[in-house]
Amino acid sequence: MKKAAGKLLSLLLSAAMLSALALPASAAEETGTTEDGVVILYTNDVHTYIDNNVGEGNENGLTYSKVAALKDSYDNALLVDAGDHIQGTAYGSMDKGETIIKLMNAAGYDAATLGNHEFDYGMEGCMQAIEWANYPYLSCNFYHEKDGVAGDNVLDSYKVFEVGGVKIAIVGITTPDTFTSSTPSYFQDENGNYIYGIAGGADGSALYAAVQKAVDAASKEADYVIGLGHLGVDPSSKPWTSEEVIANTTGLDAFIDGHSHTTVEMKEVADKNGDTVVLTQTGSYLNAVGQMTIAEDGTITTQLLDGEALAKVTPDADVKAIEDAWLTKVDTDLGQVIGHISDTLDNYDADGNRLVRKQETNTGDFAADALYYLFDNMDMDVDVAIMNGGGIRNEAITGDISYKTCKEIHTFGNVACLQTVTGQQILDALEWGAKDATADGSVENGGFLQVSGLKYTINTAIPSTVQKDDKGVWTGSPTGAYRVTDVQVLNNETGVYEPLDLNAKYNLAGYNYTLRDLGDGFAMFDGAVNVLDYVMEDYMVLANYVQSFKDGEVTGYAQPAGRITLINEPAKEYPTDLAEDAWYYEAAVYALDKEIMKGTNVGFEPESKVTTASVYQLLYNMEGRPAVEKVTVSGTEGQWYSDCINWAASQGLYLGGDSFSGDSVITRSAIARLFANYA
Repeated sequence: MKKAAGKLLSLLLSAAMLSALALPASAAEETGTTEDGVVILYTNDVHTYIDNNVGEGNENGLTYSKVAALKDSYDNALLVDAGDHIQGTAYGSMDKGETIIKLMNAAGYDAATLGNHEFDYGMEGCMQAIEWANYPYLSCNFYHEKDGVAGDNVLDSYKVFEVGGVKIAIVGITTPDTFTSSTPSYFQDENGNYIYGIAGGADGSALYAAVQKAVDAASKEADYVIGLGHLGVDPSSKPWTSEEVIANTTGLDAFIDGHSHTTVEMKEVADKNGDTVVLTQTGSYLNAVGQMTIAEDGTITTQLLDGEALAKVTPDADVKAIEDAWLTKVDTDLGQVIGHISDTLDNYDADGNRLVRKQETNTGDFAADALYYLFDNMDMDVDVAIMNGGGIRNEAITGDISYKTCKEIHTFGNVACLQTVTGQQILDALEWGAKDATADGSVENGGFLQVSGLKYTINTAIPSTVQKDDKGVWTGSPTGAYRVTDVQVLNNETGVYEPLDLNAKYNLAGYNYTLRDLGDGFAMFDGAVNVLDYVMEDYMVLANYVQSFKDGEVTGYAQPAGRITLINEPAKEYPTDLAEDAWYYEAAVYALDKEIMKGTNVGFEPESKVTTASVYQLLYNMEGRPAVEKVTVSGTEGQWYSDCINWAASQGLYLGGDSFSGDSVITRSAIARLFANYA
């Protein structure tokens, strides 16, 4: 029976099932049996956290060896992963995910989908990981491409598993964010032509169509269709979020999600027909394992099992042996202490939000400074360094610093580059990185730029109008106002910040991911001149910087340095008759901004004659409109010019008699006399 007949019955059974699955003592007992249904276990965004701090006051941390034991405790269970499992720490990058795949094979994974970080070792590395796996990788929207036309899918869209007589189809879905959160050049040939694609569409329609096609096909073969997607729920991923996919398709029974690192134990989302689809996501870093149960009557329930819930599960011995051997090797190779920091380098707030993707952090400053130092210490003429926030991965770091510590900050293996760019390209890069910034910090963006040798302001009240293609790659400057303003570059000789010159040339330090490979969609550096390329791997750039401090004691990072200012001030609107190409435009804008002058009820009226009262008002505004104690000039009572005329009289600037009537046009000679007296 597919799906419960009544919603009330569904809710009652959900509550009963969750109660029944509370975990007591032995592995078989603590996880229950599957006599009343089928279990699907799931993980997402593990990011190679295979030790999960076990042994550091967290004896209940989860590991793949515990996941394996959990699966073995069931009579009928599937184990799947929703992506981003081969990259994240040194445990993944040291062998490009090979040992992680070995662990997943040993743990008994039945299927996985590709997350964006499965592409971090290049397309060749991604395909190698797929080849290493004993389980299938699934993706209904990852395809071959030629001349801009989509071809066959690279992987199977779905696979049907029979568990306890029930046929379950798992449909894989990969985020179109991959083009920018990974590296677009990985999807191109040597001539820059796309040979791989990920269906998305600027409005999401291409993604929805790919998912619907797979679901329709799978429904003909299976009793239940489960989405296994790496899409997430972040606003920055719109229109490709899991909830939008559910809302624009039909036929899914449940959706196991990833990508946004969100904890969603169980959420009911209506599909295009109004039918309920259960959405779930475990969070990240193997802090929990998801458990989905499909009861005999079709009711689907999900819950998340953390380390405490599985405290009494005995790790699988074979998987643990692989874990222990790899942990020992990596820790030995990278464990050498090279420095120390008494402050705490961090990127997270108390609620676990990744601040480095939406504002300045001290780790962001540290990482950008390390890039700057690398080239400056080589006697290269470096002006600015930029570091994408998504490339900074660490949680709180304090105390001893080893090579492994540096790997925890930079996990990707990107390589430092130095390029000569224009000020305009720098401004466009900052604007692109700031496109998703919000006043409340609710949206993360891996392309948010941490900087060194530069400071800038982001006005989140100004809508982002930066141009991009349907793959999320920059195609042009904003069509409206820039959100980024007040960009200043540090002058190395004077130690003073100076305004960015859009026409000047600057030497910009960064990583190949951002400067050369279109990472995070940074495509504005076309035409930049390479000064020095592929100099040093990212974590070694950090290690090099750490070792530059006296006795290896890193200082100066107690707080962010104040290089990025976020404001939320609506853009000022100027009168429509004030032309931007007019010779007086900047002067008029200055006068309006400082409220020295105001527009009229018609506009600015640049050609109109001024009146005597208007000139007095201008001087009064320049003085800051001080309080007027009394009216001494008759005829001004209740008039708009009362304060300015009476202030002028009190200062000896009033040129009339005891009374002022009307608003007469002032002559040039009178203006000269008035300003001479004022001066």
